Amino acid sequence: MLSFTVRAVSCLVLAFIAWIAVGGAMSIAAPQPRGKFYDVGGRKMRLVCEGPAAASPTVLLEAGAFGFAADWGAVQEALTAEGIRSCAYDRAGMGFSDPAPTPPTGTSTEADLEALLDAAGEKGPFVLVGHSMAGLRMPQFTAARPEQVRGVVFVDASPPPPKLDNETLERNSRFAKRFTVMSRWAARGAALGLYKPLKGTRLADKIGLPPEASAEKRWAFANAGHNRAAAREIAAWRPLVTESMKAPPFPKEWPVAVVTAGGATPERAERKKSQVGPAERSDHGYIRHVEGAGHNTLLGRTYAHEIVKAVKFVMEKGK
Repeated sequence: MLSFTVRAVSCLVLAFIAWIAVGGAMSIAAPQPRGKFYDVGGRKMRLVCEGPAAASPTVLLEAGAFGFAADWGAVQEALTAEGIRSCAYDRAGMGFSDPAPTPPTGTSTEADLEALLDAAGEKGPFVLVGHSMAGLRMPQFTAARPEQVRGVVFVDASPPPPKLDNETLERNSRFAKRFTVMSRWAARGAALGLYKPLKGTRLADKIGLPPEASAEKRWAFANAGHNRAAAREIAAWRPLVTESMKAPPFPKEWPVAVVTAGGATPERAERKKSQVGPAERSDHGYIRHVEGAGHNTLLGRTYAHEIVKAVKFVMEKGK
């Protein structure tokens, strides 16, 4: 029995070494990036704008954890089809943007975005749309440039909690700790080349993106630099929550839409309640729970129209 166990473990170790060797030997060329690059304090950052140049307001898209402009490929495609202009970007170190010299914070990320928009000549007005972890970033931009904001759309997002009591703090701390560990292992795996053989699988594009955006997403999935930058962002989760809570609440007259993945089932009640809060506090709230959608697939071609409907609601109410 012991001999069999030793042989089994040896086979697994050899298979793992072989997998690393295959991944290390594979060369994955970066696809031709869409959009344009702008200088932000000596670093280049990417901005992808699509749709009619004269259309207003512009939909400004903020990706979630591990995400970048490619995540919004299907949504931008759907918005363009409706004659709506949109812009998505890569945060520092993510996707095709250069890394920042210091670890990311909510304040530094918001400052990067402002500098990028200024460099690109994007003056708004904006409808701000954020997915997942971006729900914590949006209040900082709206606080810095409220005059440029026409409304907000949360896409299966995590908005800042209305209060940070001990229970909420402990729950967020546990989640942040687990997510930080996972993200660091993801970065190590990418550095070893473990993900390169998986580039062509659904694991590399869980969203369901158009071809060009999907090629970018698959490249970033296996890219060590992108994954390291994502891990650094996750490590700053707790201070991001604190920074986000310091931002003033949205004015009640601002239209706020919330689109979540999956139905409002009893087992999801607590999560859904926290997500819909910003819309419930608005005089012009919109709430849509999308049956069948997952956290990632909500951004894909199958469900992108649900996000477009929310954007159009905010645009109409925000006139």
